[in-house]
Amino acid sequence: MSTWVWIAVACVVAYATKLLGYLVPRRWLTNPRVARVAGTLTIGLLASLTMANAVATGQQLVLDARLGALVAAAVALLLRAPFLVVVIVGAAAAAGLRLLGLS
Repeated sequence: MSTWVWIAVACVVAYATKLLGYLVPRRWLTNPRVARVAGTLTIGLLASLTMANAVATGQQLVLDARLGALVAAAVALLLRAPFLVVVIVGAAAAAGLRLLGLS
């Protein structure tokens, strides 16, 4: 099968999953345990995607400017900087590290 067929299948599966979400009873969604698990899963998923994009290139682990930018942004977050400042600090750190030769 071609790649486009797999993309179409993935789109259909994703849309069907979204439609199935409407069939979940409301009382299940208002359960505090379900809300806590859903929030925790979202944070975990975003953290894992961030780390995978920060240290991986293809199938190799790479330590480069992206990791430094992530650390700088994390420090800005710990200092409770506004989101825009966090993004600017991360971008500036990446630019500075790349300027120093850490690609």
